[in-house]
Amino acid sequence: MEKFTKLYLKCIKIAIAGAMAYRLNFILSTLLATILNALFPLVTILIYNAGASFPGWGFHEVLLIQGIFLLTNSLAALMFDGVLWSSMSHIREGTFEIVLLKPLPPLSFLIATSFTPEIFGGVVAGVILFSVSLSFTGIAGAIAIFQFLVMFAGGFSVITGLYMMMAAMSFKWVGNSRLTEIFDSIMTFGKYPASIFPSAIRGIATFIIPVAMIGFFPASALLGRAEGVMFLAVIPCLLFMLLGIWIYNKMIRLYEGVGG
Repeated sequence: MEKFTKLYLKCIKIAIAGAMAYRLNFILSTLLATILNALFPLVTILIYNAGASFPGWGFHEVLLIQGIFLLTNSLAALMFDGVLWSSMSHIREGTFEIVLLKPLPPLSFLIATSFTPEIFGGVVAGVILFSVSLSFTGIAGAIAIFQFLVMFAGGFSVITGLYMMMAAMSFKWVGNSRLTEIFDSIMTFGKYPASIFPSAIRGIATFIIPVAMIGFFPASALLGRAEGVMFLAVIPCLLFMLLGIWIYNKMIRLYEGVGG
């Protein structure tokens, strides 16, 4: 673990140094990403400006859900988006053997060397949206903060698991250009109040593919609306991440060369 941590920190420094070698490009791309991600809650703004609403949830409360969703998703992408695209590229080009020869477990090596500073704009936009919405809603108390952190970690685990599963599919499904769009559609359920969905979808989003933990549950905790089922959902979140890692490592052992 110590060896991996040192390598990961070193790779982060190299990635940031590489990005800063072209400072203007990095600054402009980060600024553009921040602006584009700031438009993330546009649909919610249009809904509430039209006089409609999500039952039981105020405008800034829904923005809080979406701010947490964007922040969690961007942080996970910062760390694992490169793993997905690196895996796809190596498998299509038949160069995954290079990864297998490295003196680290393949997944650890890819995580360490795939830090993506270009996604930093999404993190900035998430922090801004989260901070602005929280300034209107407030926090229910110190216990609410602890509950939020636990659920935020759960949401991060879910996205990590999704990235691992997407990357794992690349070993057998090479023509997967639409794969990320499929998973983005699944995660959409996490950026709105779960109460607006039918009970069957709420159950799936809580315990099967627990995307409700990415935005809705942490926001509920901050607002003092946490329920017992939300804490139980942390367990399947962790299991989901472990399952994604296990599947990825399993698929590595099935790798057969160019095209998977």
